[in-house]
Amino acid sequence: MTLDTANLLRKHGLSITAQRLAVLRALSRRPHSSADAIAEEVRAEISVISRQAVYNALGTMVEKGLIRRIQPTGSPALYEDRVGDNHHHAICRTCGKTVDVDCAKGAAPCLTAAADAGFQIDAAEVIYWGTCPACLAETPGG
Repeated sequence: MTLDTANLLRKHGLSITAQRLAVLRALSRRPHSSADAIAEEVRAEISVISRQAVYNALGTMVEKGLIRRIQPTGSPALYEDRVGDNHHHAICRTCGKTVDVDCAKGAAPCLTAAADAGFQIDAAEVIYWGTCPACLAETPGG
């Protein structure tokens, strides 16, 4: 257990458990992972944990603002530990690789809605879809 990870849980009002620590470490190693991928990573580290326990830990940490959940269209939810800014994502249509894309203007919400319908907008979620460099390199003529 690292002191920083334990303090992070404590700061967000969460008790420190082996499962939560393992989930955070897995997310740190593999950002933009699905719950199932995180569960595999956690099982490799602490061996005994149910898929439901991983889902519960992820849900609690999202609710507390400790991690972020993104839901790309047609894909399972992905989780990351980069929070506190309003960054976006680029996803490869071929392999599914997901990377962070910083805001063009650098400040939340970094997009101004043409019509805000009276909302006070504080965040924007943008997903850019395309083909990553590795998949482009494998494409004939790419």
